[in-house]
Amino acid sequence: MTDQPDVVKNWILKANNDFKTGKDEMETDEPATDTICFHMQQCVEKYLKGYLVFHKVDFRKTHDIAELIELCKSVSGKFEELYSMDVDSLTVYAADIRYPDDFYMPTLEETRECIDIAVKAMDFVKESLQKNGYQFPGKEQTPPPESHIDEESSNEKSNNQG
Repeated sequence: MTDQPDVVKNWILKANNDFKTGKDEMETDEPATDTICFHMQQCVEKYLKGYLVFHKVDFRKTHDIAELIELCKSVSGKFEELYSMDVDSLTVYAADIRYPDDFYMPTLEETRECIDIAVKAMDFVKESLQKNGYQFPGKEQTPPPESHIDEESSNEKSNNQG
């Protein structure tokens, strides 16, 4: 079974990847605004789920940001602030606009707003996690396994030559 801190780390990693995907797409000549908004929603959803996992709060499989905020509020009432940031407005991008039945393409302005909302929500959740003792892993803390092996090999070579 995966250790709880690893599960939190994985939620955050996946959330950051969603954010990066959306931001990178926004930099293209013709951004796919529906896809960007979807990834911003996914980013926020995963940050909230990471927070809930950290606090051992169970949640059902859902894309409903308001539902996740309510669960987070059971840990800290400060999560009410996310409503004033319109974070729950991202829920519509989880599924409603992904399929051609109800065709809708967000404007560039709307897409920028989604990115801004996601940034505010990410910052809020990160700060909340840190205040509660979660330590975000730094890249310097997790060197790739190859570098460790190369370092040992290099030490062995220099020891054998000396």
